[in-house]
Amino acid sequence: MKNLSQTNYHSALETVKKLKEKYGDTWDAISPHNAARMVIQNRFKTGLDIAKYTAAIMRNDMAVYDADHSKYTQSLGCWHGFVAQQNIIAVKKHHKTTNKKYLYLSGWMVAALRSEFGPLPDQSMHEKTSVPSLIKEIYDFLRQADAIELNDLFKRLEKGEDVQNQIDNFETHIVPIIADIDAGFGNEEATYLLSKKMIEAGACAIQIENQVSDAKQCGHQDGKVTVPHEDFIAKLNAIRYAFLELGVEDGIIVARTDSEGAGLTQKLPVSKEPGDLASKYLNFIACEDISINEAKEDDVLLKREGKLVKPVRLANGLYKFKAGSNIDRVVLDCITSLKNGADLLWIETPTPNLKQIAYMVNRVKAVVPNAKLVYNNSPSFNWTLNFRNQAYDEMDASGKIMSDYDKNNLMDVIYDDSELSRIADEKIKTFQKDGARDAGIFHHLITLPTYHTTALHMNDLTKGYFAEDGMLAYVKGVQREEIRKGVSCVKHQRMAGSDLGDDHKSFFAGEKALKAGGENNTSNQFENSKAKSKRELVLDK
Repeated sequence: MKNLSQTNYHSALETVKKLKEKYGDTWDAISPHNAARMVIQNRFKTGLDIAKYTAAIMRNDMAVYDADHSKYTQSLGCWHGFVAQQNIIAVKKHHKTTNKKYLYLSGWMVAALRSEFGPLPDQSMHEKTSVPSLIKEIYDFLRQADAIELNDLFKRLEKGEDVQNQIDNFETHIVPIIADIDAGFGNEEATYLLSKKMIEAGACAIQIENQVSDAKQCGHQDGKVTVPHEDFIAKLNAIRYAFLELGVEDGIIVARTDSEGAGLTQKLPVSKEPGDLASKYLNFIACEDISINEAKEDDVLLKREGKLVKPVRLANGLYKFKAGSNIDRVVLDCITSLKNGADLLWIETPTPNLKQIAYMVNRVKAVVPNAKLVYNNSPSFNWTLNFRNQAYDEMDASGKIMSDYDKNNLMDVIYDDSELSRIADEKIKTFQKDGARDAGIFHHLITLPTYHTTALHMNDLTKGYFAEDGMLAYVKGVQREEIRKGVSCVKHQRMAGSDLGDDHKSFFAGEKALKAGGENNTSNQFENSKAKSKRELVLDK
C-alpha cells in the first residue's frame, strides 16, 4: 500500500482503482472514492513525515525573517493534544492561515502536568518518554482536526456545494513544534536517544539548555548550574546526528543559555593552550590569590597570569563564577553555540527588557550577523509591574511630574486608567514587534499560557457554579459564549470524531452501519444555533 502516500485526491483515486483491478473481486466492497478521501484526510503517515515538513517551514520562515525583521513567528505552549488542537483551529478561524504560527512544548508543563509521579517542579525529574509522548499526542490531535474539517467539506461536496477548491487547497493544522529537551536528560548519548524519540514523534526543532542535567532548575529560579562549552557542544552534536540519522536534514537546534542567572558551575574544563575555549571559561571562575604554602591538602589551584589562585568552591563542590560576569558568559555561550551547529538562540532573562536583550544579541551579531533569538515571553515575569516601572522611569527622565504615582505600588488598580498605565500597556502590546525589529527575536513564545488559562477559567466557573448562579454560571460563562463565538468544541461529539466515525462506518459496513448521528443525537440542538454577540450586532449596524 506504499502507493497510497500520494496526497492528491485524484492521484489517490487512480491508485486505488488500479489496485482494485489488480486484486479483483476480493476488493469489490472497497470504494476508490472513499479510500481517496481517507488518504488525503491523513496526509502525514508518520512523525518523521511531520518533522521533515515542519522543518522546511521553519527554515523558510528563518530566511524570510533574515530579509525582513517584521516577519517574526509566534507560538503558545500546550500541555495536551486537545489544547494544541483547539489552539490551531482557532488560529485558522481567526487569522485564516497558520503561517508563522507554531506550537511550543514546555518541559515545565510536562513536569507539572504530565508526569506519572504527579506534579513536579521543573528539575528534569519527569520521565524522559513523557516528552515524545506529548509530541505524538499533539500531532494525533492535529491530524484529527485535518480529518474532521476535510470530512465536513466532502460531505458538503456530496450535497452539491461548490467546495472543491477548499478541498484542493486545504491548509493543514500541522505546524512546527519547538520541543524542550531540558538539559538533555543525562550525558550526550542520553540526549541523542531522547532526541531520536522526539524527532520520530514529529519534532522538527529541539531546544536544549546549558545547565547540568542532574541539577537542572527552572530558568526563572535560583540555583542554576551551567556546564563548560565542550559538554554542551557534545549535546548539540548528539541532536544533529539524531536529525541526520532519521533523514530530517533541515532539523533545527535551539541553544538556550541560562548563564545570565547562573552563578555556579559543576566542572572546570581542561585548557590545552592559552585563550582556548576552556581557558575563556576558566577565566570566568571566581578565584582567590594564594601561595603554595597557604594551600591546604587537596585544594584545587589554577595558574593565572603567572600567579597561583584558588577557585572559590562551595561545600557541595560547585564552583562560583565571578560577580558581574554573567552577560559576558551569555555572549560567549551564544557565539560558541552558533559556531558549533546551533541554528537559533534562547537567552533566559530576569525581566522582559528589550534594551537589555538587544545589548546581548547585538554583541553576538557583531560576530555572527544572522544570529536569531527564540524568546520566552514568560508568565514568570510580572509584565504589568515591569512595564509600569519602565514607563515610570521614562516619564520621570523626560521631566514629567510623578507625584501622582507611588513607585512602590504601581500594580494598584487605581493606575489602570492612568497615562503611565497606557504607556506601559502600549509597550507590552508592541513588545513582540519591537523585539523582532530591535533585538533579533525571530520567534516569540509564551511557555505556560494554557496552564494559566485553565486555572483562571476554572476559578471563574467554580465561583459561580457552586454558588447561587448554579448552572447559569456554566451556560452564561461557557456554553453561550462557545455558541456565539463559533468555538469548534461546542459540538464536543463531533470534535471527538463521532461524525468522522459515522462516515467511516458507512465506508466499512454500508447500510448495516450503526451510527451515532441520528435524530436522537442531542448535538443536533446546536445546528444553526450560532447567535450574534452584542458587539457583532453593533458592528452590523
